[in-house]
Amino acid sequence: MRIALHAAGEIGHRAARILLSERSLIALGLYGHQASRETEDRRMTAIREVAGFDLLTTDTAVDPLGFALIAADEGISCVLSADTAPDAALAGRFRAAGTTLLVAAGLGGGIAETLAAHEITSIEENRRVRISWTEPGRLLGGGEAVPFPEPVGARWGRKVPGRPGDRFPTTRVIAPVDGEWAGAVAEVTGLVDGSRMQRVVGVADQADHLAALALAAGVVAVAEGSAPAGAHRPAAIAAAYLAAALRMGMDVATFTEEH
Repeated sequence: MRIALHAAGEIGHRAARILLSERSLIALGLYGHQASRETEDRRMTAIREVAGFDLLTTDTAVDPLGFALIAADEGISCVLSADTAPDAALAGRFRAAGTTLLVAAGLGGGIAETLAAHEITSIEENRRVRISWTEPGRLLGGGEAVPFPEPVGARWGRKVPGRPGDRFPTTRVIAPVDGEWAGAVAEVTGLVDGSRMQRVVGVADQADHLAALALAAGVVAVAEGSAPAGAHRPAAIAAAYLAAALRMGMDVATFTEEH
């Protein structure tokens, strides 16, 4: 795979290092930046245009869809860490070209949603989902209790608006944290063979590394052809996304309770 990467910050730079560990990577072009002196890897070069690459990705939160437009103009796929919504015209351009625009490849839209999409398949009836993730901020003294794995640990979070189109009743929670750690958790409940089942799956790691891994997993899943044409979120390709993340070193903690 030939990846063009625009690194707006530390997450993008860490994603570059993660992608360099992929055997299938042929070239990594640093779009709009000088090549780093931290690596002697000959696959990484500074580039001014994305022609000839398979995919463009960025960690930017400033006009991320502008990069999607660049990718659409070049007829290549695009992966964004930003949780943004492309309009129908932009999504249609990717679909018509047979390429993919993957958005929200981060802690919430990427890791938490894909963990939920994977786990919900084991629940037969009365399915309910709660997904939670951290963001930098002042700790809360109450709200929604979220069981993040250590070293994040249990935290208080606040509910945020849901997304239209959720297949099952879904609650979304953001937990502000201070310090260097971050986490994402999916909790799914329902009936299995008539018994109530609860599955809790979560991850915790250094914040920038976990966000970079979330972005890199989306890049690899799309570059390897696992995503259909058009605009999607990582949950649409949950199996491929999680497989990439696990291969890159993501550790998942699990808890199951049956009544």
